[in-house]
Amino acid sequence: MSLEPNPPMPRGRLIAAVAGTLVLAALVVLGAVLPAEFDRDPLGTGRLTGLSRLWAPDDLEVDPRSGSAARAREYATPFRSDVVEIPLGGFLEGAERSELEYKVRMAKDATLIYAWEVVGAADARDFHFDQHGHTTPAPGQPMTVATYRQSFGLRQQGALTAPFDGIQGWQFSNSSERPVVVRLRLSGFYELVPPGRPGNEAGIVANVPGARARPAISSPQLRD
Repeated sequence: MSLEPNPPMPRGRLIAAVAGTLVLAALVVLGAVLPAEFDRDPLGTGRLTGLSRLWAPDDLEVDPRSGSAARAREYATPFRSDVVEIPLGGFLEGAERSELEYKVRMAKDATLIYAWEVVGAADARDFHFDQHGHTTPAPGQPMTVATYRQSFGLRQQGALTAPFDGIQGWQFSNSSERPVVVRLRLSGFYELVPPGRPGNEAGIVANVPGARARPAISSPQLRD
């Protein structure tokens, strides 16, 4: 019994079969390979079928409560932002006008974001700051103190997490002959210290121009 060879496929059907195969391969690549391997989902099938999750690396869980402080915290103190302009006289006007302490009240573990710059100064060696904090104990009780940085400079920016209930801030000292203004920007969870209270003995008023921020002194230079 002789077997006759199959007749060749008509050219039109061959072209249609090849085209169909290419279309099917493209759909597999676009609908399955790209979402699963490359996080690309042009057809939306990866999202619908869950294939888009296959490309993701394994999750490594981190305990947010580990370490010295919680990575995420909530505060009873409302969030706030303030701009404090602190005028300082030249050193020839005496320590009462050329240096002062300015702090804000913070609860333990509260966060403060700050940035300050000295306006009117040209030489960083003429301006000293001491960033520190302390508790405000009753008479006869010990005081807890933390010193963060002591240096010369015309600007500083960063964040502070209070290690205890108390007041946190800076001692600013101008040793140049010219008056300057420290422009301090604050944001976070803190309370302003009222003028005349510990941390703001100089009576600085926040959120007003420097010429009106220190009513306890009346230097003509600082009003200019």
